Amino acid sequence: MKSSLNFSNLKHDFPAGVVVFLVALPLCLGIALASGAPLLSGVIAGIIGGIVVGAISGSQVGVAGPAAGLTVIVLNSITELGAFESFTLAVVLAGFIQIILGAVKAGVIGYYFPSSVIKGMLTAIGIIIILKQIPHVFGIDQDYEGDENFVQKDGENTFSELLNITHLFNEGALIIGVVSLLVLIIWDMDFIKRNKVLSIIPGPLLAVFVGVFLNSGLSVLPSNFHLENNHLVNLPIAKSFSEFTSFLAFPNFSAITNPLIWKTAFVIAVVASLETLLSVEATDKLDPQSRITPTNRELIAQGSGNIVSGLVGGLPITQVIVRSSANIQSGSKSKLSAIIHGIILMVCTLSIPSLLNLIPLASLAAVLIMVGYKLAKPSMFKSMFKEGPDQFVPFIITVLAVVFTDLLTGIGIGVGVAMVYILYTNYKGSMSVIREDKNVLIQFNKDIFYFNKSELMQNLASLRSGDQVVIDGSKTTFIDHDIFLTLEEFQAEAKARHINIEFKNIKRRKLNYRKSDGIVSKTLISE
Repeated sequence: MKSSLNFSNLKHDFPAGVVVFLVALPLCLGIALASGAPLLSGVIAGIIGGIVVGAISGSQVGVAGPAAGLTVIVLNSITELGAFESFTLAVVLAGFIQIILGAVKAGVIGYYFPSSVIKGMLTAIGIIIILKQIPHVFGIDQDYEGDENFVQKDGENTFSELLNITHLFNEGALIIGVVSLLVLIIWDMDFIKRNKVLSIIPGPLLAVFVGVFLNSGLSVLPSNFHLENNHLVNLPIAKSFSEFTSFLAFPNFSAITNPLIWKTAFVIAVVASLETLLSVEATDKLDPQSRITPTNRELIAQGSGNIVSGLVGGLPITQVIVRSSANIQSGSKSKLSAIIHGIILMVCTLSIPSLLNLIPLASLAAVLIMVGYKLAKPSMFKSMFKEGPDQFVPFIITVLAVVFTDLLTGIGIGVGVAMVYILYTNYKGSMSVIREDKNVLIQFNKDIFYFNKSELMQNLASLRSGDQVVIDGSKTTFIDHDIFLTLEEFQAEAKARHINIEFKNIKRRKLNYRKSDGIVSKTLISE
């Protein structure tokens, strides 16, 4: 596999990597907290997702790291296995399983998700980000960063948490959050983008600096408005390298014979692979250059990342939409930005954790709200509506399902609705009936499947005695077995109904069916 790193795009990829680092930091910590894992395990997964997966992956703009969709699985698995060291072994094994899935070309599954559902997923993620981050702007930080589920771990849900704003908000956080959001809005305006000096400074980085400045830099705000530690980034601080290594949790290889380890590994591998393939499809649609990610290579890259992450005590890794979206929106041109974000995350975690812990969550929430808005712009709803009900209905159902459940459940519902539309579209207009006095043409207009059987039977039942019927299959490349059975049954009864039937361009089909006196072979339809 070629590395395909392009350093000529460094002026675009470096600032994008900085922005992704700012987005990833609270998400890595929040997902680890929600998973019942050591906080550093989430950061480790973010580092590995950036550097290792970024180097191997064929995705030019995708970013990998710990995923909110796996938090429940991780939490339950750690409880069931009894030790985080046993869980990290399952992560290592899951990585090997993913590499096998990539080797047998299972990545093709990603191409079977309808575009309307993928667009609905992206829009829903944008809405969720906005709704989930509004409380953080107001200083309500009970729910962990990165939560994408409707029902929250703290007993609230996406909407009930918003109702807490009126009596739980923190004045300091609100000021910092609103000012940070204003900075981001201004920095997204054309006059900033046209300025050669100002356009170099990433808006999210400036918003974070403003947040730190307001909270503690020069005591701009009154002391009673200053944020407590629970409203700031909370990285573990090690006084020495040896103390840092003590935070790591290495796999317990002696537990490899435990069936629960293997069960956990398979669950992680399947769910992580599915989330990755969904994210790849979504990210490719957002890529301004419309590049196509090789999905089998992506599974191998993710598997490699999970092996390394598990070996050094990290959480499972998938490609993740929020960080990938932030990467694209920040002007990333190549995979170098994902690697840069991982390097910055590693360097800052090792060298300046105390400085990172000065960052207000309200400022980071403002950054994420801007990411969410760009994913869920009103123009998306308008454009999907114009594409017709077969696209808009699966799109809007997916949006609602993801918002009110979780990512995988919502996608499943969206795919189900899309499949219903596919069946309906294939049913509608699959055949036409043209009658001229006693001459009747039944024309198959497209491939005919079992779900067209009802329409065919209705058309055959409408035929009258003395009809001269031609059934034409010249426009088909496939006729389902059930359709052949229906035609043969009708052919058998047509003589009794005084109907003359001719089959045109319908291949002879030899069919075996069981009667009470044994198996009888019949060939009824002629070309």
